[in-house]
Amino acid sequence: MGIKTRLIVMNFLQFFIWGAWLITIGNYWFETKHWTSTDFGIIFSTMGIASLFMPALAGMIADKWINAEKLYAILHILGSICMFLIPQINDSTVFFWGILAAMVFYMPTIALTNSVAYTALKNYNYDVIKAFPPIRVFGTIGFIAAMWVVNLTGNKSSENMFYISALTSLILGLYAFTLPKCPPLAQDSGKKDLIEVLGLNAFTLFKDRKMALFFVFSMLLGAALQLTNAYGDVFLSDFAKIPQYMDSFVVKYSTIIMSISQMSETLFILAIPFFLKRYGIKNVMLISMVAWVLRFGFFGLGNPGDGLWMIILSCVVYGMAFDFFNISGSLFVETSTSPKIRSSAQGLFMMMTNGFGAIFGSWTSGLIIDMFFISPNGQKEWAGIWLSFAAYATIVAILFAIFFKHKHDPKVVENLQH
Repeated sequence: MGIKTRLIVMNFLQFFIWGAWLITIGNYWFETKHWTSTDFGIIFSTMGIASLFMPALAGMIADKWINAEKLYAILHILGSICMFLIPQINDSTVFFWGILAAMVFYMPTIALTNSVAYTALKNYNYDVIKAFPPIRVFGTIGFIAAMWVVNLTGNKSSENMFYISALTSLILGLYAFTLPKCPPLAQDSGKKDLIEVLGLNAFTLFKDRKMALFFVFSMLLGAALQLTNAYGDVFLSDFAKIPQYMDSFVVKYSTIIMSISQMSETLFILAIPFFLKRYGIKNVMLISMVAWVLRFGFFGLGNPGDGLWMIILSCVVYGMAFDFFNISGSLFVETSTSPKIRSSAQGLFMMMTNGFGAIFGSWTSGLIIDMFFISPNGQKEWAGIWLSFAAYATIVAILFAIFFKHKHDPKVVENLQH
């Protein structure tokens, strides 16, 4: 098996593990366990909490003490154990700690997947910039495949989603021991304090007004991502409680409908160079925010009947909403920071979106839904939920357009492409 094929298998399994439960856990939470929205909100904060410290810690360990592929394997095996135990939990508070333990082991493997792939490709004399993207896209395909498997096997609200994830994680953990060796490379004799090692020196960027604003908006957009991950499939499945929609395709195959969002991601990635060159980084980020308004708004107005086109369109614009901000934001950091702290700054960008943003979005959304959008009969008022999220995204977009100043320079984009 060639090295590219081996890395494709690694990426496919890496995101299959996540896709097996991330989008459908809401169905298990509300339909099988009958727990509350407030408690559910904090479940999605576990990814944010783990992202605050584990990627940096795992990176430091791989840089100094242990081969990256071995650390990657160990983390997946430990994560597999956690996932196997999660279905045995019958208390929502304990469930939180179970998911947090699983995320402590899983979240750093996302960065390690890239590290292992980069090292292997370089050792085999491949051009990483050209060779890696076609490999990485199989991660998204793996995520979609997991969603389809869980839905088509009738497990979108079953504990089996965790067993599927756990088994895949165990397989990947064992497989990872066969991957090319990625030994520690840190031979720097210069002394560094803990703050510098963990990349926290990038926090000095908050002294710059434009960078501070960018990171704040990154957090606010990170919150939006958690809203759609947490409640999208639950929303579609809840149409089963309305007689005219209970046997609709949307209800039966809600997870497959949601997978259109991930398919859209792969397409909009290809459009980013054109949009960046023509409109600039700020405007592309603003387009992303408008896309979030449409994502939530179409969900709020759509239904499985004559409003099906709105649900489909909501899934299509997700690709633009997700990719345009994440990639253009990463390029903004790349072109606006000193090379000495560029890697740390990228880590800070991820910390603000996947860390603080995830925690903020997860906790506040659950609280707001329980306070304002639960009807007397205990049902969620989905139109109000999604339209309030759309209003939130609208406010963020308006504030970003007014306060974030950035001049478009086409030459910067051209230099990045070369």
